[in-house]
Amino acid sequence: MEKARRKFILGGAALGVAAAVPLLRPKALGQGGHSNYFQNISKALDAAGFSGPTMVVDLNRLKANADVLSGHLRGHFDYRIVAKSLPALGLLETVAKQTGTQRFMVFHLPFLRQLAQSQPQADILLGKPLPIAAAKSFYSSPPTSGFNSALQLQWLIDSPMRMQQYAALANNIGQKLRINIELDVGLHRGGVSDAQSLTKMLNIIQAEPLLSLSGFMGYDAHAAKMPGILGGPERAIDRGLNIYSQRLEQAKRIIGEQFPKELTLNGAGSPTYQLYKSRSISAPCNELAAGSCLVKPTDFDIPTLDDHRSAAFIASPILKRLPQTQIPGLESLTGAMRWLNPNREQTFFISGGYWKALPESPKGLSINPIYGRSTNQEMLNASNQVALKEDDWVFLRPTQSESVFLQFGDIAVFNGEEIIEQWPVLSNS
Repeated sequence: MEKARRKFILGGAALGVAAAVPLLRPKALGQGGHSNYFQNISKALDAAGFSGPTMVVDLNRLKANADVLSGHLRGHFDYRIVAKSLPALGLLETVAKQTGTQRFMVFHLPFLRQLAQSQPQADILLGKPLPIAAAKSFYSSPPTSGFNSALQLQWLIDSPMRMQQYAALANNIGQKLRINIELDVGLHRGGVSDAQSLTKMLNIIQAEPLLSLSGFMGYDAHAAKMPGILGGPERAIDRGLNIYSQRLEQAKRIIGEQFPKELTLNGAGSPTYQLYKSRSISAPCNELAAGSCLVKPTDFDIPTLDDHRSAAFIASPILKRLPQTQIPGLESLTGAMRWLNPNREQTFFISGGYWKALPESPKGLSINPIYGRSTNQEMLNASNQVALKEDDWVFLRPTQSESVFLQFGDIAVFNGEEIIEQWPVLSNS
C-alpha cells in the first residue's frame, strides 16, 4: 500500500513538472527584420561602403537631446560638456554649437591636449584629479593654439597632499594655476569629506600667490539609483547639496573679504541633472555637467532621462548564419536546448563583438550565455521569427559611451537618410 502511494505521489510530481515545463519556456521573440528606422541606417551604411563594425551616431537625435537638456537648464544653470562621454571633436563641436556653450569637462591628459589645441576658446575644467606628472607633462609642451591655461584651465584637486604638489609645480614653472576643489557629496569616490581637509587646502591656496581658487565640483552619480528604502534620488540630491553648501560657506568664512566673486560651482551629471531644476534657487551650483545623456547608452535608461532618446548604435555585419545553435561537446543536446528555448533556434556570427553593448535590432537577438564571448566573431541567437541573412547588419546599443566609442575608428554620422560625415575620435594616447 505504501509503495503504491509513493508511486502515485512521484508520478503526480512528474506529471506536474512535465506540465510546467512548457509554461516555463520563454516565448519566441522577434517580428521579422529591422524596423524602418534601422532599415534606413542599414541602407545608408551599404551606400557609403561600410563593411565592418561601425559606431553610428544619429545627428538628429543628438541635436534633439541637446535641445532637451538646454530646455531643462535654460535660465537656471550654465552647461558644461563632458568630453569623455562624447569623445570626438565632431560630437563636441556639434553639442557646443547646439547648446551655446564653450565649457568642457576633461578627464584625460591626451583629451586635454587635443581640446586645448583645437578649441582655443574653450573653458576647461578637469573632471578628476590628475597625477602631478600629467600636469608637468601638459606644461612641458603647452598648446600653440592661443589657449591660455592661466585663464581657461581649472585643475581639480582632492586633497591637501595633491594641493601641495600643484603649489610646488606652480613655483617651479612660474605659472599661475586655477584650482577647483573636488567635494565628496555622497558618492564616496574621493574628494574633500571633512572640514579639516578643506581648511588645509584653502590655507595652501592663500599662502601661494600662484594658486587661485576657481571653484568647487561635486559629482552625485549615486543619487539617481538610490533606492527608496534609503530615501530615493530626491533625498540623496538634497543631502549632497547640503554638504556642498556647508563647504562653500566654510570657504567664505576662511577666505573672508578676498573670497572670489565669480566661481565655477559645478555639479550633477547625466543621471541627475534634471533633478536640479526644482532646486535652482536653493542649489549652490551655477553650472551642471552632462554628456552621456546626449547619446543615451543603455546604462542611462532611467526615469530621470525618459525624455532623451538613444542616438548611438554599433552596427556589425553578419558573417555566418546557422539554422541551429550547437555548443561544443553538447551537440547531442542541440534539439533539447532548442525546444527549451525557441530563441536559440538560429545562430548568427557577427564581425567583432564582446563590446559593452546589448543587441538592439532586430528585436529578439540575444547573446548566448553558454557558448562564450568573442571579440572576433560574437555569437548571437534568435528564434525563427527573426529574418536575417549573411551580410545583413545587426545593431547593438552601447551600455556606456566613453570607452566604447573609441573602439571603432571614425564615427559614422547619420542624418536620417544617409551617412553625411565621419568624425575621428579623440586619441587616448
